[in-house]
Amino acid sequence: MTALPSTFDAGGSGWIPTSLGAFNTEIFSKKMQLKFYAGSVLPNITNTDYQGEIQGPGSKVTIRTVPAVTVSTYAGTVSYAELAGSSLELVIDKAKSYAFKVDDVMKSLADISYWNEASKDAAEAMRIAVETDVLANIPGASTLTDVTDAACSSSTILNDILLAARRLDEANIPDSDRFIVLPPWAIELLKKSELRQAYLTGDGQSPLRTGMVGRIDRFDVYQSNMLAVNTGVYNCLAGHKKFATFASKFVKTETVRLESTFGDGIRGLKVYGYKVVHPTAGVQLNLTPA
Repeated sequence: MTALPSTFDAGGSGWIPTSLGAFNTEIFSKKMQLKFYAGSVLPNITNTDYQGEIQGPGSKVTIRTVPAVTVSTYAGTVSYAELAGSSLELVIDKAKSYAFKVDDVMKSLADISYWNEASKDAAEAMRIAVETDVLANIPGASTLTDVTDAACSSSTILNDILLAARRLDEANIPDSDRFIVLPPWAIELLKKSELRQAYLTGDGQSPLRTGMVGRIDRFDVYQSNMLAVNTGVYNCLAGHKKFATFASKFVKTETVRLESTFGDGIRGLKVYGYKVVHPTAGVQLNLTPA
C-alpha cells in the first residue's frame, strides 16, 4: 500500500496525512490576515480597537461612547451632573470567501513559496472586495457639510483639502490622527500642485523631496482605488480615526477533497463589520476630475 503524503505538525498532532504536503491552514490564515492589513488603508483610517473580540459570523461588540461633561461657572458651590453614557453595537454581519483547487498533478508545487504566492493573491482580492464595500458606505454617513469640486484640478485640490480641514476644525475634531483618502488621479494632481509650499506638510520640508505625498496640513494622505464613483463623481473621505470602527477576521481556512476531480479544494471565510461611531468626525469630498 502506498503511504499518503504527510507533513509534521509541531503543534502536537505529529505527522498528518495530506495531499498538499506543506499546507497548514492556521499558518495560512495568519499569513492572509497579515497580508490583508499590509495592503489595506482601513486600519489607518478607522478605529480597530475591537479587532480581537470577533468570535465568528454574527458576533456583536458593544461600544461605549464617552459621556459629555458639563463645564459650569464656579460661584462658591459645585453642582454634580449625572453622566449620561450611551453605547453602540458593532455587528459582524458581513462575510467574504475565497476558494480555489489544486489538482494532484500540482503536488510538486506545494511548497512554501507556492502557498505564499497563493495567500498573497487571495489576500489582495479580499482586500479589494472588503475595502470597496467599506469605502462605498462610510463617507455618506458624515453629518458635516460636504466639500464639492465639480472641476478638480492641480490648482484646486489643495483648497479642497484645506476646506475639509476647516470643516473638522469647526466641529472641534482633534488635530491628531486625521486622514484623507483620495483616488490615484487626485494624488497625481497633488504632486503637480503647489506642494512645494512646505507649510502644508507640517514638517518644514516639501513632501516632493521624496516624490511621495505623505502629510498635508494635519492629514495623513492615503491612496485607494476602491472609492465609490457615481456618474463621474468620486466620493472621497477625510476625517479622524474615531469617525468609524472596523473589525475583521479570517475565521475559516480549510481543505476538502473534491469529488468531481482528482484534487483538493482550499477555501476561506473572512467576516467583518464596520460602523460610523462619530459622524461629525468625517467629511465627504465629492471630487470630479476637470
